Amino acid sequence: MSKRTSRRPRSGQVSQQQARMNQLITVAVVVAVIAMAGCYMLTGFDPLGLFSGGGGGGQPTPVAVGSGGDWWQVYFTDPTSVNDPDNPRGSIEEQLIARIEDARQTIHIASFEFNLTPVADALIAAQRRGVDVEWVTDDEHGIEADEEEGHGQFAMLEQAGVPVRDDGREGLMHNKFWLFDGQTVWTGSTNITVNGIFHNNNNVIVIESPALATIYEREFDEMWAGEFGPTSPSTVDEQQLTLDGTAIQVLFAPEDDVADHLIPLIEGAQSSIRFMAFSFTHDGLGEAVLARAQAGVDVEGIFETRGSETEYSELGRLFCAGVPVRQDGNPRTFHHKVFIIDG
Repeated sequence: MSKRTSRRPRSGQVSQQQARMNQLITVAVVVAVIAMAGCYMLTGFDPLGLFSGGGGGGQPTPVAVGSGGDWWQVYFTDPTSVNDPDNPRGSIEEQLIARIEDARQTIHIASFEFNLTPVADALIAAQRRGVDVEWVTDDEHGIEADEEEGHGQFAMLEQAGVPVRDDGREGLMHNKFWLFDGQTVWTGSTNITVNGIFHNNNNVIVIESPALATIYEREFDEMWAGEFGPTSPSTVDEQQLTLDGTAIQVLFAPEDDVADHLIPLIEGAQSSIRFMAFSFTHDGLGEAVLARAQAGVDVEGIFETRGSETEYSELGRLFCAGVPVRQDGNPRTFHHKVFIIDG
């Protein structure tokens, strides 16, 4: 009987098999990481804490994304983790409702779109306790859109006795400001809608200042009286103030020729320019940004992807000149309208 002997693989075969195994493991790990990254970008779920900086199991606890001082506060939407209208904890909606509930005399609103029922309920409650609530909106995107599915909040307000007026013209009433008790200004890029607060990238700045509120109240009164666009008088020379050593200038479009005031600010940049833009199509502003970049100023910018590749966008001009600009990564909308100069 012959003796059976086992054949051991040669060392070269072992090395090749091990190398193939290592490659398979590496590919599997990369695929897993990409999958988890995609999950985190879409849902905020990060079980291993690889992307959110934390570990462990489930959705991160929502907190208000903001910072501020004695007289100002800034908030940002957080579409990755605060994205459920049925669970608004930590959202801008929660912050807004708290201010509505604190109001005692007046709430004057100039806001483009609206479809958040909890905010409508809070305004109706304020009106019933004696607060003077008034709202100016856009005719097409405000009043006419109120008849669409998921809307109807303006009808709720009017049925409860809250007066709502629209601009009644082809141009947009595109403001997004709220005035509380003649002393607090709430403004920024945020439309008071499900998308605006829970899905899009947006910001809000809140400033406590009766002097600033007076400037905005004057603009509100003009619109309440039906003065929009070319019929709205400019009071730009009366729209400057200083708070705690910080100079503030308020500009309203179109009557204040806003670009003519912004371009010199950009031209005066000495060290850095950062911008976040839903839409950036103004050639004069684009030329000013490019000139500062070519002069050595550190420029970086983010564009909303939709529309940024058209011939009208400043993205192509800046990118082709070597300025580090990019498109956003939100599958919904990057809605910011912010320039930070020498920050």
